Amino acid sequence: MPHAPKPFDAGLMWFRRDVRSEDNAALYHALKQCRRVWCAFVFDSAILEPLRARGLHADRRVEFIHESLIDLDEQLRALGRSNGVEGVGLIVRHGTAVEEIPRLAAQLGVQAVFANHDDEPYARARDAQVLGALAHAGAVLHTYKDHVIFERREILTGNGRPFTVFTPYKNAWLKALTGYHLKAYPVERYADALAPCPATHPPGVPALEALGFVRTNLRELKVRTGSRGARALFEDFVTRIEHYHQARDFPAVKGPSYLSVHLRFGTISIRSVAAVAHDLHRQGLAGATAWLNELIWRDFYHQILANFPHVGAGKAFKPEYDAIRWERGKHAEALLAAWREGRTGYPLVDAAMHQLNRTGYMHNRLRMVVASFLTKDLGLDWRWGEQYFADHLIDFDLAANNGGWQWAASSGCDAQPYFRIFNPVSQSEKFDPQGKFIRRYLPELATLPTEALHAPWLAKPADLQAAGVVLGRDYPTPIVDHAAARARTLERYAVVKKV
Repeated sequence: MPHAPKPFDAGLMWFRRDVRSEDNAALYHALKQCRRVWCAFVFDSAILEPLRARGLHADRRVEFIHESLIDLDEQLRALGRSNGVEGVGLIVRHGTAVEEIPRLAAQLGVQAVFANHDDEPYARARDAQVLGALAHAGAVLHTYKDHVIFERREILTGNGRPFTVFTPYKNAWLKALTGYHLKAYPVERYADALAPCPATHPPGVPALEALGFVRTNLRELKVRTGSRGARALFEDFVTRIEHYHQARDFPAVKGPSYLSVHLRFGTISIRSVAAVAHDLHRQGLAGATAWLNELIWRDFYHQILANFPHVGAGKAFKPEYDAIRWERGKHAEALLAAWREGRTGYPLVDAAMHQLNRTGYMHNRLRMVVASFLTKDLGLDWRWGEQYFADHLIDFDLAANNGGWQWAASSGCDAQPYFRIFNPVSQSEKFDPQGKFIRRYLPELATLPTEALHAPWLAKPADLQAAGVVLGRDYPTPIVDHAAARARTLERYAVVKKV
């Protein structure tokens, strides 16, 4: 069946947080609306240079994107060959996107650029500049929803306002969902529009070192990259999803999907995974229902960022919480350093921070524990922790990271009450009862009896001696007393206790 007439002779597909060819909204629309389509990605120096300025020359996220772009380039080449076209591939540029995309569009002579939405404050400002530059040159920028199921103002309250409480949002989300929202975009049907790259713009991904970065331990950790890696992880997770609701809180257990980085960078389609989760949810699988709720939380935080952009600019969702007086000065900085380096004296907190520092990943239950510890045991500003996570999490996503930190600090929408303060010892005993996770990341405590592992400062002297552990030498004593810290936190939050 012949295609309908296309409005554009040539178009440019601009990949961003959607590093895949399959079920990609913008790519689908580009191919459907243009007789010839080229594909590009920009390593945006406006994003990369601040990382380098903070000394993050070895960044797992940059390496993950780099490896996934190699996979994407191969996908595009294969799509071209399947339609009898050689020379198709990914054009990669390194520079500021606001300059590189209009320049590339002009050089290729395209009339339209296609991309998927990104609601982060920097991305919105960038896209506005690109839109203006393209318009000045006589080209248009078309953008589409792709990284969530429902975005921006698609799900609203009865009063036409964005939801700020999760449960009613979830109920409205489920009520609004239809098969249309989960339907894949048939990119392959229109892939004959992919054009060979001109000799002046050869496809291919530059070496990581050419971007000013060096390799991390990503390969040593066997992190699966690209769409192939994402599919393999999802296929494995589906075999375990039935037990997700029981296993997800235990860091020593293979419970999570491990797909967060793939959803962040779009190496897998949110529609494809949500469709499976929703189908299994309707079949009554409790684990699938729990995981579907996590996907809805993801949409929830993205619509919060879109509708309340002040949260992405370092402000509390609830403005009155900005009146809290956090600890400052050299002592506060020393506490922050101990937290960052896993030297707090609380084994579960320290093991979690070692996991983050060594792997770029942290189990979700532990993210809540260490965030509560930073804000409510140490009395430190949640923004300090948010920034550290932003620098070190391979799956860092502004909407989810900000939402999680403000939830822990009680300053966010639908956050835990300010007086709910996780006890790091009881959390350890409940979610790492055998101490397997702690022993993995704190080998200096590995030979302690399990009952002494969660609070070594309370251990019997004989047990410490038998394990060869000297507190203050082999492992630190607690930098804060939890009970005393809890009392100080309640005083600190007194300015908002009537909220």
